[in-house]
Amino acid sequence: MKSDIETIERAASSAPKTNGDLESGLPAGGGNSTTQPDDNGKSASFLKRLLKVIVVTSIGVILLGGFFGTVWYFMGWMFVIQLILVALVAYLAAGRGYKWLYVALRTAPRDLTALSRYLIFLWSVRQLSKKDLSIGEIFRRNATKHPNKVCFIFEDNEWTFAQVEEYSNRVANVFKSHGFRKGDTVALMLENRPEFVCIWLGLCKLGIITALINYNLRKTSLTHSVTVSKCQAFIYGCELTDDVKDIANELAGIKLYVWSADETRVANKELNDKSLTSLLKEVSGTPTAPSEKVNFHDKLLYIYTSGTTGLPKAAVITHARYVFLAGAIGYQVGFKNSDRYYTPLPLYHTAGGAMAIGQALLYGSCVVIRKKFSASGYFSDIIKYKCTIAQYIGEMCRYILATPPKAQDKEHQLRMIFGNGLRPQIWKEFVDRFNIPKVAEFYGATEGNANIANIDNKVGSIGFVSRIIPSIYPISIIRIEPETGEPLRNKDGLCITCNPGEPGVFIGKIIPSNPARAFLGYVNEKESQKKIVTDVFAKGDSAFLSGDILVMDEYGYLFFKDRTGDTFRWKGENVSTSEVEGIVSNLANYRDCVVYGVEVTGSEGRAGMVAIVDQNNTLDLEALAEGAKKSLPSYARPMFIRVLHEVEMTGTYKMKKADLQKEAYNPQVVKDKLFYLSSKGVYEPLTEDIYSQIETGKIRL
Repeated sequence: MKSDIETIERAASSAPKTNGDLESGLPAGGGNSTTQPDDNGKSASFLKRLLKVIVVTSIGVILLGGFFGTVWYFMGWMFVIQLILVALVAYLAAGRGYKWLYVALRTAPRDLTALSRYLIFLWSVRQLSKKDLSIGEIFRRNATKHPNKVCFIFEDNEWTFAQVEEYSNRVANVFKSHGFRKGDTVALMLENRPEFVCIWLGLCKLGIITALINYNLRKTSLTHSVTVSKCQAFIYGCELTDDVKDIANELAGIKLYVWSADETRVANKELNDKSLTSLLKEVSGTPTAPSEKVNFHDKLLYIYTSGTTGLPKAAVITHARYVFLAGAIGYQVGFKNSDRYYTPLPLYHTAGGAMAIGQALLYGSCVVIRKKFSASGYFSDIIKYKCTIAQYIGEMCRYILATPPKAQDKEHQLRMIFGNGLRPQIWKEFVDRFNIPKVAEFYGATEGNANIANIDNKVGSIGFVSRIIPSIYPISIIRIEPETGEPLRNKDGLCITCNPGEPGVFIGKIIPSNPARAFLGYVNEKESQKKIVTDVFAKGDSAFLSGDILVMDEYGYLFFKDRTGDTFRWKGENVSTSEVEGIVSNLANYRDCVVYGVEVTGSEGRAGMVAIVDQNNTLDLEALAEGAKKSLPSYARPMFIRVLHEVEMTGTYKMKKADLQKEAYNPQVVKDKLFYLSSKGVYEPLTEDIYSQIETGKIRL
């Protein structure tokens, strides 16, 4: 996959360098000759200089023409014209030419590197699109090319590409014999293991859409996830049988298949399910032809959002979209086909199931799968399996950093880690302790059309927008109303872009004809419409509204600030829950914590409250109060603390806060320990009497 990039970079680094001086006429290699040239010599020297000028100019024109020709090929001639005009306008509008030139010089290497890699990636996608290849067909090509290469490693067991191909073919043969065909939907709920991938890979060979179900879901959420995608069948692991029994009455008309690693496991009569493990043994592992051609733009998967703000929503992932999810990150940050990846992330989400697993399916790399994330086992596994790239998400890095230091912390072969959610507050500490050469932090939503990545190791950054020609990648940050999250508009009714240093919501312009810019949305069309904003930069246009607040610096680097709706105002100032969480967690020895705003009677805005997990009752409230005083402005310091023994997490290691925010700080409702920041500047127990005094205004916060 990345060989194109490596070839270009090697060619550039090995290109011959000259040191001739065209202006003085001195020969290449220096100007120390004491011999005075005669007239013929002068003429020859002049002709040489002229020839050099012509050659250099010609090369420059060819390179420039090639660049614009490539952009023209992929983006269209109108885009090239816009590119030139925007660059010219940006320069003139800056009013400070030297400043614009300085920023341009500083960021040009980054921008050109990203653009060249992006164009190479688009070229590779275009080849797949022209051939109309499905994910199953792409994988079969890799399996044919190197059948004995290791594809997956799981609990010391190696799966070759040939074994994955054969297993997935068996899956396809079983479901074809049971009457399933292109367009049907099958739910899959299985713990992390190679068979999880093999099953949906086999189903996709028939054109069946697989709904990847979070195995942590229960009852209402589980029922919703299975039924919202209109599944005809449901495959689940035998260890999850009791959870399926709980919702059996809601699954009328849905065929049930149980999978088990134990071949002696028989079907459950109560559920009337079928043993998929037994069925797979009875069929051939040779390829089967689908009843109808599976196309590059057909639906492949339904991947659900993490459900931090309600029931999970099923996002539509096509074969083309899967290629973009897996390929774009790899091309941008510099993955190699020879890399060995480590992922402890749940495979039912985009990060693990597409960005990591996709490196094996699409590009023939080896992926090490762990059943469940372990902070203490993270680097042990990486060292054991000789991984070169590792994946993280959410709070994982904080958990790993909280483990006791070990001598072998740096004895790995990693050249990069990639993921999203590494907090700036611990970024440098994590990198220094574990000697991480490169952090490729990325940003994007499963259902979104705008993904960005940190390609040059900028600490804390989640990606960038070109400051020279921002329209090269149709993303932007627009101003919003902090309380409601609604976009602010100018006198013409259009959205307003943010200046550097000004926080706003991240959007991606929707271009239906472009697979990279199309917004496929959710299975539920009404939910899809909520994520679209119209009349953005011109009447009638539209964009995907991420719901995330970012801020851009003067060089175009982007930094995550908060989720819209999470930011609250207190004492007339906006408070970012994400920033406060990062600081409080550090002060509390990397404990899990979640920050939210709560209403206080008689006060304007919302006061900050933090829920902290303290399983051993060792939380030092005095140190926390002192640290908050030093690290946070007065308006951002949590006014209330709730001490938890445990907290519910999503599959992407995000803490759920809706119920906590609803219960607020009322001791009659909350049974956990509560504290408030008293006038003495320390956290004191929040009793019912204190609560009453706060509510009546006797105690002012």
